[in-house]
Amino acid sequence: MSKVKNNNGYHGVTEPISLSGPTEKYLMQTDEVEKYLSDARLYERQDEAILREEVLGKLDQTVKAWIKKATRINGYGEQFVHEANAKTFTFGSYCLGVHGPDADIDTLCVGPRHATRNEYFFRWLHDILAEMPEVSELHPVPDAHVPVLGFKINGVSIDLLYANLAHAVIPEDFILSGYAKKNNVNTSALTQSEMRDDILCVEFLHHHSRGNRLVKLRNSQERL
Repeated sequence: MSKVKNNNGYHGVTEPISLSGPTEKYLMQTDEVEKYLSDARLYERQDEAILREEVLGKLDQTVKAWIKKATRINGYGEQFVHEANAKTFTFGSYCLGVHGPDADIDTLCVGPRHATRNEYFFRWLHDILAEMPEVSELHPVPDAHVPVLGFKINGVSIDLLYANLAHAVIPEDFILSGYAKKNNVNTSALTQSEMRDDILCVEFLHHHSRGNRLVKLRNSQERL
């Protein structure tokens, strides 16, 4: 989604309150907020960030192997099995960069039209995950408003949604951004991703991310 500017070249419908850069006082206050958030352990360590990336890589490998295995089991030819593919995308706090060290990763798996959710996703993928030694706490929730597979890979929590699209094959370079709107697709799983795309269009997102972390921390403290 492109960022829209008005005739004056500004983002949004009104002019900015100020075009001045940050003052020295503002920069000092920003540093204080960053330290406050860091002391509260709202940022993950480097090794934790690397582990999450490795887990997402493992998940992507798993869904690709799953879609080929399930396609073969259901009697499709070897050429079709070879071309069968699935893709994973992140959304939610992890994608937006506002997740904490213990937060789960919201993910969406996109598969081809023949790979139905009930049979392929909640049956075949569930069984593959159940056999993996690095997977724990596997729990399917097929009857939820947004059906989801929840599990952990090497201790990292994953909430995995699924959507099969009207494509015989999902190409490896498939672009999810804007797909639902362009193709008039209205599914709860894809809606989550569309919301992510809208938020990522916000100007200076890193400033909003810092504020988001601060609000989440204050809310959690008020509940104690």
